[in-house]
Amino acid sequence: MIFKESRPIYLQIADRICDEIQQQVYKEDERIPSVREYASMVEVNANTVMRSFDYLQQTEIIYNKRGVGYFVAPTARKRIMQLRKELLFKEDLPEFISKMKALGISVQEITEAIELLVKD
Repeated sequence: MIFKESRPIYLQIADRICDEIQQQVYKEDERIPSVREYASMVEVNANTVMRSFDYLQQTEIIYNKRGVGYFVAPTARKRIMQLRKELLFKEDLPEFISKMKALGISVQEITEAIELLVKD
């Protein structure tokens, strides 16, 4: 896996796992690879993956069955969508609007561009 320097690696791994859940690579109530297996898959230290799993468990996307492993939470897909929407409105949209203002782009120009993109 290729990582970006702009975001912590454990969050990038968490995003990848969320993508895999959304694509149903891992289904609800299904076991996901162990920390060591996943660390091997993405070629990082197991502690980094453990941090990703802790984050996903805190956000109620996965849960741990002691001695068995980690599983996808029953409401994981819905929770992922909720968290990603929150991130879009709290971080991405304000940054986008800031860039828009700096470039002197009007709301109407953005609306027209969005309408063109949505048609395709």
